[in-house]
Amino acid sequence: MKKVVVLSGAGMSAESGINTFRDAGGLWEGHDVMEVASPEGWRKNPALVLDFYNKRRRQLFEVQPNKAHFITAELEADFEVTIITQNVDDLHERAGSNNVLHLHGELLKARSVYNTNDIIDFKGDINLGDLHTDGYQLRPHIVWFGEAVPAIEEAIPYVEQADYIIVIGTSLQVFPAAGLLDFATRDAQIYYIDPKPAGIPNLRNPLEVFPVLASEGMEIVAAKLRQQ
Repeated sequence: MKKVVVLSGAGMSAESGINTFRDAGGLWEGHDVMEVASPEGWRKNPALVLDFYNKRRRQLFEVQPNKAHFITAELEADFEVTIITQNVDDLHERAGSNNVLHLHGELLKARSVYNTNDIIDFKGDINLGDLHTDGYQLRPHIVWFGEAVPAIEEAIPYVEQADYIIVIGTSLQVFPAAGLLDFATRDAQIYYIDPKPAGIPNLRNPLEVFPVLASEGMEIVAAKLRQQ
């Protein structure tokens, strides 16, 4: 069975009503991203950071996977599909995808500020004073700017083995995710779906670009894959 890797970013979930950094002009829901998505922001105002992610978590329960998510999940009937996503929502999973690797963490999980590996499921609000079982404050399980991305090492072998790579809703300009295409074999076909496509950091591979929204692009690419 051929292997498909989907590298998804914020544009994948935009049609579900989840804002992207890019469309917000560097702001996320009215906040400078460094205020709510960095260790410095956490140290300066943890209450603001917790409130910000509590609102994002509540919003997640109000939105649904879109057509692009469902088409991606349906590919599993014909291909071995791995999704490597920069998104922190669970829309891929809710659409039925079974192999999803979150590079930047997950909104519906929390962890101790002391132990980055002590991760728990958490669907409610996190407040100051809410402690992990180790006695330390809980924080969102989100990889903030300036923090390590441990899942990147797990992602690399999937890219190395892929026959097809679908880059969707991400400009792949932010490292370390931007470097993943460097691990693709020269024969791997890359499909790039984005309504405002930027230059992706890999010119070695066969590449097709579709300057459309995620749902339309996935419909086109899924049909192409099944014709191979």
